[in-house]
Amino acid sequence: MTVTQDWLRCVTPRPEAAVRLICLPHAGGSASFYAGWGALLPQAEVHAVAYPGRAHRFDDPLAEDLVEMAREIADAIAPLADKPLALFGHSLGAAVALETARALEAAGIPVVHLFASGSRNGPLPGPLPPPSEDPAELVEQLIRLGGTDPELAKDPDFQDLVLPYTLGDGKLFHAYRMSEEPQLCCPVTCVVGDADDDADIRPWAKIAPEGFVEHIVAGDHFYLSESPPDEIIAATLGGHGEGQDA
Repeated sequence: MTVTQDWLRCVTPRPEAAVRLICLPHAGGSASFYAGWGALLPQAEVHAVAYPGRAHRFDDPLAEDLVEMAREIADAIAPLADKPLALFGHSLGAAVALETARALEAAGIPVVHLFASGSRNGPLPGPLPPPSEDPAELVEQLIRLGGTDPELAKDPDFQDLVLPYTLGDGKLFHAYRMSEEPQLCCPVTCVVGDADDDADIRPWAKIAPEGFVEHIVAGDHFYLSESPPDEIIAATLGGHGEGQDA
């Protein structure tokens, strides 16, 4: 298995597509979260990032440094740069997308657009307290955020499988300290639910001088489980998908 194959999953290969969309999951998420997005976005070839410690990478050590993980993701994406690249990240994935975009741009690989989902524009908050390691509290948090079926979240087998890497992702995210430099060379679009009280906050408008737009949509932190923002993505990337077959 190559580095690219290890990190990326593409359920719907679309070699004729004019743009590739790289999707980065939330904390506790996996590449399978984006399994249906290829069908929703016929103008793009969708690749989902597989974080270590879950699914086919269950035996791989969990990442401990978000910036370093983003550099490894950028290395895996680089062979796909024969076509325009866009990044989509939800929650934790938005921060990983930011650092991945920086790593790609530092390597001379342009990113045409960054979509920061579950993240809103605002002053960067101070350090957050470490996430709880109490399994019961983690389960309640998963249920409250809306990304996990309540009955499934309470299943002991599910907890044994999912909670370790969910906690690892939480530690990774809370340890991350974002620098406001370097600025991005690509424009940024934020998409956030109107009832999302848990949105990630970053100074996107400040670090994206090439353009920033924020869309408020109906829903909570996991609005995209029921209503993926495919129309926003398609309209934003439309110039790169013109002339492609549906």
